[in-house]
Amino acid sequence: MIQSELAIIGDIILHRVGEDESHSTISNELTQVADDDENMLFRRIFLKPFSTHTSTFEFAHPVGLEHNVLFSLARKIFDEEDFTEQSKAIARHLISVSKHPNIKEGDLFMARFDDVGFGNRHYRALGIYKFEDKDSYLDTSSSGRTTRYTLKKGIGGRKPDKAVLILFTDEPYTLFVIDNSPNETEYWQNEFIKHKPKNDFVNNTNDVMGIAKNFITEEIPQIYQVTKADQIDFLNRSVEYFKTHEKYDRKEFEDEVFHHDEMIQSFRRFDKSFREENSIEVADTFEISQQSVKKQARVFKSVLKLDKNFHIYIHGNRELIEQGVDNEGRKYYKIYYEEES
Repeated sequence: MIQSELAIIGDIILHRVGEDESHSTISNELTQVADDDENMLFRRIFLKPFSTHTSTFEFAHPVGLEHNVLFSLARKIFDEEDFTEQSKAIARHLISVSKHPNIKEGDLFMARFDDVGFGNRHYRALGIYKFEDKDSYLDTSSSGRTTRYTLKKGIGGRKPDKAVLILFTDEPYTLFVIDNSPNETEYWQNEFIKHKPKNDFVNNTNDVMGIAKNFITEEIPQIYQVTKADQIDFLNRSVEYFKTHEKYDRKEFEDEVFHHDEMIQSFRRFDKSFREENSIEVADTFEISQQSVKKQARVFKSVLKLDKNFHIYIHGNRELIEQGVDNEGRKYYKIYYEEES
């Protein structure tokens, strides 16, 4: 989802967080990336894990955004206040909410970035990463005719156990979140970050495609007489619209996918009800996230299953498939084609 090829890593600081501050190491040592090799390494460790994320969030608080601790501290970093002091405050905030007995100690990295790509723009960013476990690796060396290896532990090949990347878009900023064990403890997302889904082009793409899929697979068969092939055709047209357009336009989408006024009105009623029941906000026009389309398209099934004998994959013209029943009552599909491969 983000583009990290041009990103530049600035300051990095490492703290060690435990069950309380007395069992933690709050560091004053700020480091900077020395060369291109280090910059490439840290891009792989800190930014690559977010490259395929297709959900975005923003800071939230039930009383008011100014009461969200991490948002307030991130804003100070955006305003160029002392990075070391703000990172120490972030570490202490994490320690203060880490009270569950299942929470592990770990290394807490924070890093500042320039030129992180998102959509068609580039942003400054702040990354916060907690590594709770380490991988074993062999460190080798040689001197004269002697070679040695030492078993060590590190994080070079590991993804962070928990992380949040804060893109400094318009407030309340855009967040990407990693939490590899959300069911064990909820502190990272609900106490440390405090977020909600963001109403942006990424989630708008996910939501509209999800609503369309639910309408086609669940609602249409209840109100219209349609075949499975017809449903697959609607699904294919939905995906094709998102794959071939840079921007979503609600009326254009309805006309290209559903064609008929009666079905369009049915979709609008379903869409309105679904949004209200699930507290979803979607704009009538927005830039389409192709990464989201790629992920969503996997669940738009275009397979017609006939008993246990045949699976027909329908990707193109619905008019090349005919359905019927023969004189003996057996159902059939007639398929027209030009080439066999």
